[in-house]
Amino acid sequence: MQTTKVFSDLLAAYVDPTINIIGLKGSARSSKTTSTLQLLDIIGTKTTKDLLISVVSETMPHLKRGAIRDYKNILGRDNRFNEAAWHDTDKIYSYDKGKIEFFSADQPSKTLGPARDILYCNEGINMKYDVFRQMSIRTTGKIIVDYNPAYEFWMDSKLAHRPDVKIIHSTYLDNDFLSPSQVAEIESNRDTDPEWFNVYGLGLTGSKEGLVVKNWDIVEALPTRNLWKSAYIGVDFGGTAPTTAILLVEALGEIWIHQIAYERGMDNGPLADAIKSQGFGDIETICDAADPFRIRDLRALGINAVKSNNKEIEFGITLMNRWKKHYTATSIETIAENRQYRYPKDEHGNYGQVPIKAHGHAKDAERYVFLNRLSHIASGFDVTVGSSRPRK
Repeated sequence: MQTTKVFSDLLAAYVDPTINIIGLKGSARSSKTTSTLQLLDIIGTKTTKDLLISVVSETMPHLKRGAIRDYKNILGRDNRFNEAAWHDTDKIYSYDKGKIEFFSADQPSKTLGPARDILYCNEGINMKYDVFRQMSIRTTGKIIVDYNPAYEFWMDSKLAHRPDVKIIHSTYLDNDFLSPSQVAEIESNRDTDPEWFNVYGLGLTGSKEGLVVKNWDIVEALPTRNLWKSAYIGVDFGGTAPTTAILLVEALGEIWIHQIAYERGMDNGPLADAIKSQGFGDIETICDAADPFRIRDLRALGINAVKSNNKEIEFGITLMNRWKKHYTATSIETIAENRQYRYPKDEHGNYGQVPIKAHGHAKDAERYVFLNRLSHIASGFDVTVGSSRPRK
């Protein structure tokens, strides 16, 4: 098993009897999650008594794409993953004595349920403190919380000062196994987005000030179609950046947003397939006007694609933030953008009017819809603009 400095620091804190809570504060790709899962696997394997370990993240889609996938990969690399030991419905892996369960922080029956021996909160900054507190008082042993320090949260205000809490700081430079391209991708933000680099490159605490997207939350699913008043898809074509296709639904006086596609190098065929396979092929699709050839090709593939006649950034963001927005839990990359998309700050501490382009690809797709189809509604007029009609 290959381990990093973060694993060594985590192990030292774990075996220290004076430490009850370990905070892994660090940059992207510093190996916080991998190191924690490696340690939990060792504990689960070696325990000689019944032991329950809980791995908790914000939502189940986030767990599936993150900690569960990483955990299976860790065991798979050593040819140790036993399919018979994995209960996919309950998301539990069983060792001889130990068990590791995976559940999301939005499951009250789990967070308020039975006790556990070890608790691991993956990306704890995205959890409410009351949820963490309920789980912590039901944990008899160690607690580990990892996070990118995008802003101060309950770890800083309620826990860090305690003598039984250890904060371990790490950066991508502590991970010797990153490829040169991964390192280059992180470091490319040093000058173009220094605030992002401070948090996700250097692991320093950031601020909520300067974030672009406001007035949003996460929901399990879209409303049923009989409640839809209007629906549109926004598409932003990517080259080296990801191509994004985002569904926006007006229902119950608010906007519901669902990520259809978010992928680098995505051609028109897979993009059209993604839209149609999810049942949205009949919905008008507002596309980045910079690529008329791709719009034409999407039409030939059966997508109701039209160009965005308005790409104004400032007004589009104003419209976006007038609405209460609900993002489906499976819209992982889109939600991540909400937490990273920000305005630049000058040497005097003043924020600019146009956001930094990086980390806003899905936001561009959303903005096309707000500008071209929802601008009058967002201004207070109860009208639906455009030809889209949701399927019954």
